[in-house]
Amino acid sequence: MVIAEDSVLLREGLTRLLTDLGHEVVAGVGDGKALVRTVAGLAEVGGLPDVVVADVRMPPTHTDEGVRAAVRLRKEHPGLGVLVLSQYVEERYATDLLADGSTRGIGYLLKDRVADVREFVEAVVRVASGGTALDPEVVAQLLGRSRKQDVLAGLTPREREVLTLMAEGRTNAAIARRLVVSDGAVEKHVSSIFQKLGLPPGDGNHRRVLAVLKYLNS
Repeated sequence: MVIAEDSVLLREGLTRLLTDLGHEVVAGVGDGKALVRTVAGLAEVGGLPDVVVADVRMPPTHTDEGVRAAVRLRKEHPGLGVLVLSQYVEERYATDLLADGSTRGIGYLLKDRVADVREFVEAVVRVASGGTALDPEVVAQLLGRSRKQDVLAGLTPREREVLTLMAEGRTNAAIARRLVVSDGAVEKHVSSIFQKLGLPPGDGNHRRVLAVLKYLNS
């Protein structure tokens, strides 16, 4: 893992947290340019990290350096997982990150989620493994502003709940626990969602992400 965060305290805290839990943090940097250089250098020696955890806002302007670096890294290294952290829900930055239509290894979380250590680490690991980790508040805003409400209208209220939890990157078992229903009930809802969204059988995890990105990238 590589961590990009201009706050030395937070950067060192994340490094210590992840290291103590058995993950290898190979570098920590404080700005977007250093992040791009570091990942490029690691890639040159065959050491491309599994995931980059980056703050959206970093020096010198503290606007969008982090997310721009993340978008660039995704283009240069398609297999690289990218998890960005933001203080607030900033839809434009989330949309920029998802704009290339990629469906794997993407995460966008509010920094408040870092306080829940288990949830944060699970999100990092999920993104590193090619999954998604989208903050519930980000999902709610992006789905709410989707221009494909006519398609969403075909989903039942329960299917919308399931779709939202899928967007956060949760497994069927996790969704079942959250909604207090059986795993089988969730599987039926997920299958119905895939059918209504016109997603053919194939890689189940791939379809899960497409079910959400179909809207977020519209």
